[in-house]
Amino acid sequence: MSIVRGFLFALLALVLASLPATADVLLIDGSPVVVKMGEQPTRGMHERTVLARFGEPEARHPAVGEPPISRWDYNGYSVIFEGPFVLHTVVRGERPDAR
Repeated sequence: MSIVRGFLFALLALVLASLPATADVLLIDGSPVVVKMGEQPTRGMHERTVLARFGEPEARHPAVGEPPISRWDYNGYSVIFEGPFVLHTVVRGERPDAR
């Protein structure tokens, strides 16, 4: 019975992992405003995928700490990585479409 339960748990985890990931970007200037970008790097995306979809970043900041946290800056937003995987996407500065 425990083998079947383990198999069902693994199957459930696989199904949940394959669901599409979505992300919102939060701008804070007084009161929070959630900005939906067209396409953006999402949590868990590998850095190779980010490079393939969004191109070379304007700047790469070296990893610090343990686990290693690094940042890539693109035009108007930054992508924060934990190791090789996206942790967050953060909008920098004022965005005209945020209002």
